[in-house]
Amino acid sequence: MRDDLNSESSARAEGRGRGRGRPKAWDDRTEQNTIKSLDRAMEVFEHLSTTSGATLSQLAADTAQAPATVYRILVTLEARGLVEFDAGPQLWHIGPRAFLIGARYLRRTSLVERARPVLRRLMEATGETANLGIARGADVLFVSQVETHASIRAFFPPGTLSPMHASGIGKALLAELPAGRRAQLMATRPLERFTSRTLTDSEALAGDLAETRARGYAIDDEEKTEGMRCIAAPVFDLHGEAVAGLSVSGPSGRVSPDRVPRLAQAVMDAARELSAAMGAAD
Repeated sequence: MRDDLNSESSARAEGRGRGRGRPKAWDDRTEQNTIKSLDRAMEVFEHLSTTSGATLSQLAADTAQAPATVYRILVTLEARGLVEFDAGPQLWHIGPRAFLIGARYLRRTSLVERARPVLRRLMEATGETANLGIARGADVLFVSQVETHASIRAFFPPGTLSPMHASGIGKALLAELPAGRRAQLMATRPLERFTSRTLTDSEALAGDLAETRARGYAIDDEEKTEGMRCIAAPVFDLHGEAVAGLSVSGPSGRVSPDRVPRLAQAVMDAARELSAAMGAAD
């Protein structure tokens, strides 16, 4: 009887130490600690976020889920404002609450806040749209932008994703990665071609990245979009790690080859200013 009481007391003490509902190991991702229905819902939600709108049948096919299941997921997310339905073309879109939640995530870090005045000055100095992006897997996630006042301009609203190999910021970040880590990252998906200038050969990309690191800035030379050119430089934190990239982008007629050196210097200066604000050493 005494042993039973001691065991029960020990169990209660252990429970108090962990806290109610807290698992023994926080990194335990075994099946018993996942909610399959929630996982399926997040798959639909994340896939929808990569599109400019999708039908129910498209989402069901792309996520390999039953249309009835996907419909229930969408209706549930719609009630929370995370997705919305356009009855005309019968398309589902990401909803406004998704942006609000994303904005709350961005407030966790001082990067975006500290970058705003730097981006504004960069836009004013160059006359072109200034962008801030961070790595998200093999993509660049654009998190902030200051648009130029010119009528023709590049536009990457916060939340836009772009493949790293076809992005100025992406290549600026890739160039700072160790070769092994870079190869591992690029192996997660094929080097998709977007224009005739896209670097889809791994050796050609490696050569471009070596040149990027040597000169301190990357160029997206109409590699993602015909008629648009981008110049980017990495932003470092206090540990010397490239945590973001700054860029200017615009039509290739304005961002012409003869302007590249001056624009690149402005971008590198802005990236150094933001790096210093993030605690990077000179």
